[in-house]
Amino acid sequence: MPAPRLLIFDLDGTLIDSSLDLCNSINAMLEHMGKSPLPNSVIASYIGDGAAMLVRRALGDPGDLDSSAYDEAMLRTAMEYFLTWYRQHKLDNTLPYAGVIDALRAIRAKQPEILMAVLTNKPVNPSRDICRALKLAPFFFQNYGGNSFPSKKPDSMGFLTLVAEANAILAERSYPPLQPEEVVMIGDSDVDIITGRRCGARTIGCTFGINPAAMIAAEPDALAHNASDWPSLLDL
Repeated sequence: MPAPRLLIFDLDGTLIDSSLDLCNSINAMLEHMGKSPLPNSVIASYIGDGAAMLVRRALGDPGDLDSSAYDEAMLRTAMEYFLTWYRQHKLDNTLPYAGVIDALRAIRAKQPEILMAVLTNKPVNPSRDICRALKLAPFFFQNYGGNSFPSKKPDSMGFLTLVAEANAILAERSYPPLQPEEVVMIGDSDVDIITGRRCGARTIGCTFGINPAAMIAAEPDALAHNASDWPSLLDL
């Protein structure tokens, strides 16, 4: 197996532990909408498919509700309140997972020219703000979010865009373009594993993340029980 030359990381549940701030923001939204709060464990199970889907799930699946009780105006109000609250509170409790920064440094030290990027379903501005605040941004040549493209993971658009941008960087260095097996998707959800597999990439699933059961069921190529496992799993 060739050495990886591009690593694509999910954000929430992979690089950062943001669950509590997301849960608090959802419950603030529910209170604003006159609804009862949800247990954090329930909200956490809704994370992974972007802010809009998180809000929809917290309010209730529209397929299970009368359309008169679940309309687009209510969704817009709920979404705007959630995003406003989250922008103000996104760093109250959010931190990189243990070992993340050391692992990224170790990867960079062992393979200085390896390319790394973030592809998350979180809106792009909070994603970039958090990475800057937590000193993660310097490791990545790009950071795309759930609103960076017309479709989110597991659609392959964001992934393939990152591959194309990486190939442009490699061409400037007079290096050959990437082969699919030289790309690794690292994430904590089934969405991440499916995204990588659709594009022919290798996958590493993070069991320390938000939804390990669904991720394991998607059968990644390898499992990381701590971020410190990444360098050895990448054979660096």
